[in-house]
Amino acid sequence: MSEPQATEQQIREALAAAAPIILAPGPKEPPTQIPPVPNDVWDLPGGTAWVYYAEGSDQLIRPVIAADGFNMGPSSIDMLWQGLDWGEYGFFSELRRRGRDLIVVGFHERSAAIQKNADAVIEAVNRAVAMRVGDHRLAVGGFSMGGLVTRYALAKMESQQVDHQTGLYWSYDTPHRGAWIPLGLQAFAHYSRKLNDGFSRQINSPASRQLLAWHIEEWDGKPRVDELREKLLAELDRMGNWPAIPLKIGVANGVGTGQGNGIKPGDHTVEGKGLSILGTHLYAQRSGDNQLVAKLRLVTPPPAKEVRTDDLPEIDGAPGGTLEGFGILADKLNEQPPFLGLKTNAPIRHHSFVPSVSAVAIRDVTTNADLYVDIDGLAPETSELDDFRLASENQPHTLMTAELGGWIVEQIENLG
Repeated sequence: MSEPQATEQQIREALAAAAPIILAPGPKEPPTQIPPVPNDVWDLPGGTAWVYYAEGSDQLIRPVIAADGFNMGPSSIDMLWQGLDWGEYGFFSELRRRGRDLIVVGFHERSAAIQKNADAVIEAVNRAVAMRVGDHRLAVGGFSMGGLVTRYALAKMESQQVDHQTGLYWSYDTPHRGAWIPLGLQAFAHYSRKLNDGFSRQINSPASRQLLAWHIEEWDGKPRVDELREKLLAELDRMGNWPAIPLKIGVANGVGTGQGNGIKPGDHTVEGKGLSILGTHLYAQRSGDNQLVAKLRLVTPPPAKEVRTDDLPEIDGAPGGTLEGFGILADKLNEQPPFLGLKTNAPIRHHSFVPSVSAVAIRDVTTNADLYVDIDGLAPETSELDDFRLASENQPHTLMTAELGGWIVEQIENLG
């Protein structure tokens, strides 16, 4: 006897009661440690700054501003410490040990427009300058989207002739030339919207539209550069694109050799196995026209809806910081009770999220030739950054390592 299929209402109620599907890097489990108590907490427009003086200090002398990245909802200082200090390399602790004052900037809504969250950074910079003892120049930067927020903030301050007193701008796996969420995942998010709209709201959030090199707002939409991204890039261009005063550095969680992450075009990445999702398949991006990237079925009768793309590069396997987008989707569906019929396999869990060429601002992400270029063989001055470092292997997006985090700390040390 065949297993009874759950009704749409049962699935809707179960998904509504569950944690939403959110594509995000970093720890999956709640923190098991308690971060240090900040010396001060600043209320910012649209955000919060947690201020930690250097070890043994009782005042702000050598400020380092570190901005949070993209996600849904408000920043969590506990999760920031867990992801950026309690792993292989204690980035925050090392800064403080070396006599730097740490100012962690979080946002009330991390998916808000980059321009809006830049207001929080601008206020943090102004307050740090006003409260600083002495004249040590600031180091200002961020992780992932936080690097774009701080880049925009400093460029805006310069365009308004505001002295930001910043000697170093830094970014950690920031998508300067765009990020990538596979079109199959974006399509699934929107296709499942009538059951639970959380995933779709993330993909269609202002910051997501600004970060993604290609975006669709409906499951059957045509991939394009979103208008919000075009507007952001135009504003940056009018402000000189980058802050001109500080030294600009960045790191990538991907390699510079042009070696991909092992995903081949057309690889089967997600397969629906339960009765309610049977017929759903996602595939790694192929180049060329009329390329199948998804078959979608969720509760509705077969056949599955097809999603096809034209003229996109083979970006899932490109060198760069990776995100477990396929794996996160499968894991969340598999958390549901078996009778709902949502069992899903993810033969490939990850995909390129921030290509190396994007993180070090040296090429665009629109062609295979640029995505897989041997960065190590290019003249460093072709990057928009003054200096950069790449990882020795393709690794998870914003993974904090001694190789990358340690290099940034050394550059901050050079400020004196």
